[in-house]
Amino acid sequence: MVNLVQMRASNAKIATALPPGLVAVFAGATSGVGETSLKQFAKHAVKPRIYFLGRSKESGNRIRAELQHLNPEGEYNFISVDVSSLRAVDDVCRDIKAKETSITLLFLSTGTLVRGKETEEGLHLPFAVAYYARLRLTVNLLPQLRAATGLRRVVTVFAGTKEGAITMSDLQARREVNLLSVSGRGHAASMQTLALEAVARSAPDVAFVHCYPGFVKSGLGKDMKGPVARVLMAVWEVAYLVVGPFLATPFEEAGERHLFFATSARFPGGRGSGAAGVPLPDGVEVARGTDGKSGSGVYSITNHAERAPPAVERLLEQMRKDGTAEKVWADVEGEFVRITGTASV
Repeated sequence: MVNLVQMRASNAKIATALPPGLVAVFAGATSGVGETSLKQFAKHAVKPRIYFLGRSKESGNRIRAELQHLNPEGEYNFISVDVSSLRAVDDVCRDIKAKETSITLLFLSTGTLVRGKETEEGLHLPFAVAYYARLRLTVNLLPQLRAATGLRRVVTVFAGTKEGAITMSDLQARREVNLLSVSGRGHAASMQTLALEAVARSAPDVAFVHCYPGFVKSGLGKDMKGPVARVLMAVWEVAYLVVGPFLATPFEEAGERHLFFATSARFPGGRGSGAAGVPLPDGVEVARGTDGKSGSGVYSITNHAERAPPAVERLLEQMRKDGTAEKVWADVEGEFVRITGTASV
């Protein structure tokens, strides 16, 4: 386990270990883990240039002002977008690609608890936001990520180390899969990890981190409507008051942990691309990838920066062998082409 003291020590070295002018893109950054991680990155980086995506212009303006206060030398560009539309995601990516030749970090934490709703593009809303949009951002911005010198990283915040069996007959969890159940979480987590592995095959010099944030009070669920949603949110608030002080990760600490995931050399790209990032502190080694090999480029980790248990590694290996992984990625590319006409922009 990498303890919080070690993570903070690593983060404190970002200003000297990494070059000034780092370019980063944060999607889902106007609340929750995305917001606190964005603030930590802005606080520690030297003259960063950051693009952060969210729906609320009000929240975007508030956070931009807070970032400017944290680090007046940074440049902060808020982009208001509904990422449930892949066409809208493409427009944002075209704009960023026109301005940036290289990107150091892509940080993804978009999500929604709204279920049973279809987007105009024919995707189940929770998967559109937390899965297809994240992957579309990744493949679209992959050339810029690969062009970066030194650190090149994608961090997706979901349910790393919680991977489980995939129900192939209901990939988007419309009928058989309940996303609020443990098995539903495992289904979606495996799809995230296997999709990252597919992207990594074409970009071995980029590191991909799928992390589990732990118990963090965030804005997830605030977009739910109706009486049932209000009851659920009320129950959640009461539960948080009771168990939060004992189990929850403080908001700022969550950002510190995810900044470590985003910048530490513990998570290098694969195929000998080098341990780019802040040098490892004493007692911390390069992480083991999802294929069971040290430093192999794709990582499924806990909020303590530890790898998935052996049972998860075996499950992922079985899904690679039986063709499940290939089918999962074929579905992603198929939806991309169906909706936008292209595999990437």
